Amino acid sequence: MQLKQMYRQWWKEGVVYQIYPRSFQDSNGDGVGDLQGIIKRLDYIASLGVDIVWLNPIYKSPNNDNGYDISDYRDIMDEFGTMADFDELLAGFHARGIKVVMDLVVNHSSSEHEWFKQACSSRDNPYRDYYHWWPAEKGTPPERWSFFDEEGSAWAYHEPTDAYYLHYFDKTQPDLNWENPKVREEIFDMMHFWFKKGIDGFRMDVITFISKHDDYPVFEGVHGDAMIDVYAQGPRLHQYLHEMNREVLQHYDIMTVAEGPGTNLDNIHDLVDEDRQELNMNYHFEHVELGVDQRKIVNADFQNLVKYKEIMSAWATTFDEKGWGTQWHTNHDFPRQVTWFGDDSPAHRVQSSKLLSTFLLTMRGTPYYYMGDEIGMTNAKFDSIDDYNDLMTINWYNLTKNEGGDAEMLLESHKLSGRDNARTPIQWDDSANAGFTTGKPWLKVTGNYPEINVAAQEEDPDSPLNYFRQLTRLRKENLTLVYGAYELLLPDDEHIYAFTRKLDDEVILVLLNYSSHQQHCALEPALIGDNVMINNYPSLQSDDSGYTLEPWQAVVIRIA
Repeated sequence: MQLKQMYRQWWKEGVVYQIYPRSFQDSNGDGVGDLQGIIKRLDYIASLGVDIVWLNPIYKSPNNDNGYDISDYRDIMDEFGTMADFDELLAGFHARGIKVVMDLVVNHSSSEHEWFKQACSSRDNPYRDYYHWWPAEKGTPPERWSFFDEEGSAWAYHEPTDAYYLHYFDKTQPDLNWENPKVREEIFDMMHFWFKKGIDGFRMDVITFISKHDDYPVFEGVHGDAMIDVYAQGPRLHQYLHEMNREVLQHYDIMTVAEGPGTNLDNIHDLVDEDRQELNMNYHFEHVELGVDQRKIVNADFQNLVKYKEIMSAWATTFDEKGWGTQWHTNHDFPRQVTWFGDDSPAHRVQSSKLLSTFLLTMRGTPYYYMGDEIGMTNAKFDSIDDYNDLMTINWYNLTKNEGGDAEMLLESHKLSGRDNARTPIQWDDSANAGFTTGKPWLKVTGNYPEINVAAQEEDPDSPLNYFRQLTRLRKENLTLVYGAYELLLPDDEHIYAFTRKLDDEVILVLLNYSSHQQHCALEPALIGDNVMINNYPSLQSDDSGYTLEPWQAVVIRIA
């Protein structure tokens, strides 16, 4: 690949840092993170060397799904602060050269949104067609699956109007009817509102679900979460996204990224190729779905490196000619990276944390990095369902119990796979509640915060935190790590992930030992060198046959 041939964009060259506001920093002692808390930590965020911050929803919400149930798209949740706080936050980020991306949650609204309240008042209300309804006189509606419903059904009966409404998620999250042009106009106008405020883009929540199939047909032989792929292939998805681009997105210098359940290598280019004029990027779920069955029960493919390399390599190379990809390990919906992909034991947590950060920041595609991973935060691994806040875990636990299944086995798996593991408060120091709040935190703090916290790592030059800062500098200073071609080496090795990045005449080799034991990495002589760019160990063993890597060793070497 040649740099002069690259379609350079700021959102390709930046590092995205995701902030889950509820768990970042509480400024007023109510136990919930807020905008003033983020403002308090602006200098810390800037010190990480990140370029873009993605904020999870901060809009007005009754919080049945932690802000993903929005009751007013143009106001701020009371727990988080005011619009004046947001304006101050946005200005603070921009003053530090950091762009701000917000969540766009428009597959569904809250059931407390004024549109839905009006829609529920009568069948002939003007807002009725803002949502999807099935009149009860037509009988039982065709099967649709819900992520969160305790019965698994995405239809909820509304007795006052004798009809069912559609909710792919919780019953308090009715799906918006994008087939109604008035709904699209409302959404596009709301997007203009935020862009005119100065935000720099949107991460679009389950945006692949917005187009529903006409007349709600029966999907023969497709049940449960197998419907995800069907949901993502609505007949007018690309029509609506192209319209969004034409009416809104193309008028601003911004970035867009789809949360794309149901996207795959066969359909992804329809979503992100430049000539499609839809969105910039998407993130898929293949790598985080490896190792889990339905209801996030962990299976034998957990940490299968050969299968993982196959997935990541296919996605890394599919954008060689067109489009652009993303790299991520976790977010607010997935477990902590060091627990899921690494080894969070005291013996190997630090090095495996550094290795995983190395992988993300040396791969092709925009890296999305979740708050707290820079200090190697681990899963909370709650023992009791009473400690959970997440609707998904709670409802699946109850559904499993109601079915007579093994609810305790589900809970044991969710110690590894559950969403609340990533939602525990940031561990700032070793004081009460990890310095997150002076009150009672909305979700329990992970118990290892006295050992794993920002304050302790600031003082340690070899900490995961300071290593992450080195990585962001390394990526900025080496465009080969952004635009260079990716080539996988040793595809069948069960412990070593090795690949090269090549741009113009430069070749960079990345070696990662995904194991808790020393491993030998045999490579051809042309790939053996000693120009080490970064290493999470003090030294690197090599000879004419290749490299010997220590447990969870990560090293980046300039070969040419």
